[in-house]
Amino acid sequence: MSRGEVSEWEPLDRALSALANPHRREIVYLLGLQPVAIHQLAAMRGLSLPAINKHIGVLEGAGFIARHKTGRTTFLTLNPAPLDLVKQWVALFDTHWGRGEGTYENYSDYLRVQDGNNRGKHRGKDPL
Repeated sequence: MSRGEVSEWEPLDRALSALANPHRREIVYLLGLQPVAIHQLAAMRGLSLPAINKHIGVLEGAGFIARHKTGRTTFLTLNPAPLDLVKQWVALFDTHWGRGEGTYENYSDYLRVQDGNNRGKHRGKDPL
């Protein structure tokens, strides 16, 4: 990939990186409930304005947040698109193998069938 190109995984990487911090996950949760003013968000999280703005910047960079200025107050709203990316990626692991213990059992059954198919292909043939 040349310099300046964006990997197809870059938006997902930014979303997951943004969600790696507990303050940012809480901000996403709170904005999912309703729009919140930046100063209110800082008070709710017990953070200074510079600290909350740093977290907001990371979330904005990942596409989670939109700003709306009303008078002197800036409200933040949640953009759910990055969450959809994360959900789609997580769904990749919900394959036909199943969940939990069923995952191993289904895979084990699959291997037994494959092994049986491979043995059938070699019947009657000289292995050398």
